[in-house]
Amino acid sequence: MTASPPKVNGRSRPAMPVLGDWQPIEATPTEPEATEPPTPQPDAIAQAEAEAIRARAWADSEERRLAAEAEKEAALKLAEAEADAIRAKAEEEARKQRLANDRAERKTAEEKAASEARIADHNRRRDDSERARRQAVRQDAEQQQTEAEQAKAVEKSGKRWRNVALAFYGLCAAVALPVQMNAFYDPNAEYLLIAPVFIEVIALVALVGAAAAVTAGRPHWHYRLVAWAGALTAASINIVHGLAEYDAATAFGTALASIAGPGMWDLHEHGRIRKRDGRPSWHERRAVKKAAEEQAAEEERRAAEKEADEEATELAQYELAEDRQREFPDVWQEALKIAAAVGSTTDDDAVWVRAYRNIKGCDPGESIESITARRAAEKRVEAALTGTPVNTLSKTTNAQRAIQIKNPARRSTYKPVPPVRQPGDTPSYHPAARRAHGETKRRSNAAKNSRPNDS
Repeated sequence: MTASPPKVNGRSRPAMPVLGDWQPIEATPTEPEATEPPTPQPDAIAQAEAEAIRARAWADSEERRLAAEAEKEAALKLAEAEADAIRAKAEEEARKQRLANDRAERKTAEEKAASEARIADHNRRRDDSERARRQAVRQDAEQQQTEAEQAKAVEKSGKRWRNVALAFYGLCAAVALPVQMNAFYDPNAEYLLIAPVFIEVIALVALVGAAAAVTAGRPHWHYRLVAWAGALTAASINIVHGLAEYDAATAFGTALASIAGPGMWDLHEHGRIRKRDGRPSWHERRAVKKAAEEQAAEEERRAAEKEADEEATELAQYELAEDRQREFPDVWQEALKIAAAVGSTTDDDAVWVRAYRNIKGCDPGESIESITARRAAEKRVEAALTGTPVNTLSKTTNAQRAIQIKNPARRSTYKPVPPVRQPGDTPSYHPAARRAHGETKRRSNAAKNSRPNDS
């Protein structure tokens, strides 16, 4: 026999009546006799207690079953949550690993690309260096070849010029000697015919000595002086004898021949001397002089510009000082004191900034009026942005933004609701403020207690 459940469809089952003699359903119940109620029998009481015990046992078992099912469901949910957490963690780890792999792959690719770029750059620089080296070697070889060809050409030209000068010297001597020999001709002293030859040879020997001195780097001026003395002597003889015995053309022509030969050879040696000593030519000296003149003009122009700039700076400083003295007389007096104390002038920006702060309390360019106007403008801008009238805006920019009462009686109307102040959020009140607050609270309580009751 099983116990019936105490509840059906959420409603308590009524207690089962204790029946006396059992009768089948088809039987017609008989009317009890109108006698005194039957006295309960011990078997019925035991049966009722057994039924109650069975109901409690069923309830306990049902409760244990429900608890077991709840524990099972909770354990299942916990297992599912743990599985979900493990799966999510695994997915997150997989995602992180995938991202790490992607980063590692990208890093590897970047390092490979950078390595390839470095290798390519190294190869390019090596090729460029090798190309530049080959080009430098080729240019050096070409330059050496050019210099060698130029040296050969110069040497060849110098030899040709020397040979031509010697040939010209011989030609001039051949032209000038007949008139000189005629001047020294004496039938009784024919040996005097050697004198004009001696004079020409003196000039030639002196010029050869000058050439040797130039080549050896020795002084050469005295050799050239002797050569020119011999040439002028021969020219003088040609002029005097030519004018006396012949005509002026013969006299001056032979005199010119006496000078032209040694003079042409001396020109050749003069070029060698200038090249040896490194003397600049006339064109070079003129170019250097012109460059020096241009540099002097440029320096003069720069000096004039610098002087003009200094004058403009001094004028600007003077005007600035006048403006400061006129606009800020009190600051000007303070600047004079500070400048005298530190050994500077009022033109020093540091002195002026310090004096302005001492008097105005702010940096130069600001004042109490400008700060007030700026704050008023900021309030108007805030009112325009928020749609709040200017008069309702907070007058302080650091207003209290936390509820100071621990458990307020009414809910705050601010949106969003400010946080409640916690211990340590704001500095503690001053002891004097706490005493004043306590005195005010005591007076308020005393006033409340002294009022008569309305009742």
